[in-house]
Amino acid sequence: MDTGKELLFFFSALGSFNGIILGIYFFFFTKKKYLTNYFLGALLFALSIRIGKSVFVYFHPELPKMYLQLGLTACFFIGPCLYYFLRSAVEEIHVMPKLWKMILLFWAALISGVGMIYPYETYPELWRKYFIIAIYFQWFVYIVFSGFTIRGVLKKIFNTKEKTSPSEMWFGTLFFGNFLLFLFYFLAIMGASAATYISGAVVFSFILYLIISILLYRKKTDDLFLLNSQKNSGRKIDSAEAIIISEKLESIMNERSLYKNPNLNLQDLSKEINISSHQLSQFLNNNLGKNFTSFVNEFRIKEACKIITSNDKLTLESVGYDVGFNSKSTFFAAFKKHTGTTPLNYQLQALQT
Repeated sequence: MDTGKELLFFFSALGSFNGIILGIYFFFFTKKKYLTNYFLGALLFALSIRIGKSVFVYFHPELPKMYLQLGLTACFFIGPCLYYFLRSAVEEIHVMPKLWKMILLFWAALISGVGMIYPYETYPELWRKYFIIAIYFQWFVYIVFSGFTIRGVLKKIFNTKEKTSPSEMWFGTLFFGNFLLFLFYFLAIMGASAATYISGAVVFSFILYLIISILLYRKKTDDLFLLNSQKNSGRKIDSAEAIIISEKLESIMNERSLYKNPNLNLQDLSKEINISSHQLSQFLNNNLGKNFTSFVNEFRIKEACKIITSNDKLTLESVGYDVGFNSKSTFFAAFKKHTGTTPLNYQLQALQT
């Protein structure tokens, strides 16, 4: 291997390694835990494994075929992770909806089952001619969905007359980076003379170092996980409109008990009261001083307190599920945050009175 190839190998392999490290950072070490953190971390994991496979197979084609299968399996999750990352950022979704979990489990079961029944080592032609087409088609479909999700941001980026915010440029960059990566790999599969698998690795490394530089440069990174956080920062909705929104929210939450839906998100609630998700987020954060999750949890905890004091036959865990929490730990943590005590202590105090 000559010096040029050694440098190319080092740069590409280092990009894959740094992608894994950065994925771990988003999963475990960011100060605020948004759902977008986890999807961005998962996206970087999937990309890093895919890129790592390309790098090592490109420079060492004699490696076992299992590496090819591993890379294509990881590729199967790039599109979904990108799409759910952008959706959770745009709609400010903090708890993963059950439908998303089911879809991700379906994809995991599908690719794992296919891999076990038809391993690459035994059925290379199936993977090269059919499975790879299905995998890249799925990736492309999710890129289209992702573009539709941030279509407003993309319009602003292409419209030179409109000024884009740093968060909009950040999400736009991540989308275009993934699109370019897909394009290089697709052209390589189609046999384009100017495109090779290693080109995708170089593009990924460039995007990754851009991400790292942004993280190091910016002191505040909240707007890298919630698209509308900077747009709504500090600006209150005027009092007359705020009263109307507050009354609508109180009415619909109490009359229809929307908080009991564990998958309720910002966009769903905004549709119920006929305002945009941006307006609702702005009202909650700047007028009420709380985020969407905290606002909904207040209704859940209020209802939980009523149930605990009126019915001592239900378990505390079942009470949490009844009022809309999707886990025991989330219910207990939210209850203590809003009441200053645990559900058990609250129950004991209620029995004594």
